Amino acid sequence: MIRKKPWNRINLPVYSISSRFENIYNMNICTYTSAVSMKPKQIMVAIYNATKTLEIVNSSPKFVLQLLAANQYRMVDLLGKKSGKNIDKISRLEKRKLIAEWNGYKILKDALALTELKVENTMQAGDHKLFLCTVIDYKNLNGGEALTLDDLREHRLIRI
Repeated sequence: MIRKKPWNRINLPVYSISSRFENIYNMNICTYTSAVSMKPKQIMVAIYNATKTLEIVNSSPKFVLQLLAANQYRMVDLLGKKSGKNIDKISRLEKRKLIAEWNGYKILKDALALTELKVENTMQAGDHKLFLCTVIDYKNLNGGEALTLDDLREHRLIRI
């Protein structure tokens, strides 16, 4: 018998959001994303409530969605399990020489791809806020396989 809930059976890609407002930068982990329109190219992104990323995106309605590489699973501890309200995630990543810049954003130089998004509309959805975004720029950085929820399960970073 299958014990997982249907929504936990899907192997979703893992992203990191890079957000900025003036000279404040942050990153977090995001898996609730989906393309929702081809013309214009639009993507829905859900950001967890009460996070620094949500505060920044509410203040500056553009951000970068970074598709993580499978070998970046260790990023989940810093970017997904720690709050940018309590630590400076970017400084920690810069000390490890993992950061580059693109379109004025701090990005993970080993990510597979970047998509710059502009917020068009929002909606509250339980413990997340949904952002309907239009793609304004993108760049493929590196080859390789994308990080997925199955990778996080395999490394025991999540239980679902």
